[in-house]
Amino acid sequence: MKKVLFVVVVAVLVGALWSARRGHSPADAPQRLFADRIWIDHVPRGERDTIQVFAAVSEHSVGVFHAASQWRGRYEMFRYEAHGGELRVVYPHTGERDTVQTRARRCNEQGMDFCLELDGASRGVKRYYSREGWEINGAADAKAIEDAIDRRLAALAAAPAAE
Repeated sequence: MKKVLFVVVVAVLVGALWSARRGHSPADAPQRLFADRIWIDHVPRGERDTIQVFAAVSEHSVGVFHAASQWRGRYEMFRYEAHGGELRVVYPHTGERDTVQTRARRCNEQGMDFCLELDGASRGVKRYYSREGWEINGAADAKAIEDAIDRRLAALAAAPAAE
């Protein structure tokens, strides 16, 4: 799982940097709970268990849908515009577009602190979870992110799995 989360965060940052170099400005909308946070659909139950990961970086209005086990994965990055609880998503590789309704809130489900529902996305799943401390700092360097992931994974390993 450490490798999976690291790859996701690095992919998001690479996309953010690429977007910034191409002249895209940060999102004008205020920071929202859905952005700048790692979201997963469940805690992996083994090395072959595929999890769905969602992340969006508000600083450069880019994000990623990622599906992976410890051994295999695939991802698709996107650009977005946030308008209230709505995301207008563009997948640059295919040119496809989605209009996604987001609903992020505090919760106490599956051992997580936050719940995210996405309605209208053609990728990923409908429901994701996150925890305190799973924030993404879009300006952070890769080493700081790797250290943060190490801490998060150690906390996950120490906690009993939620069923």
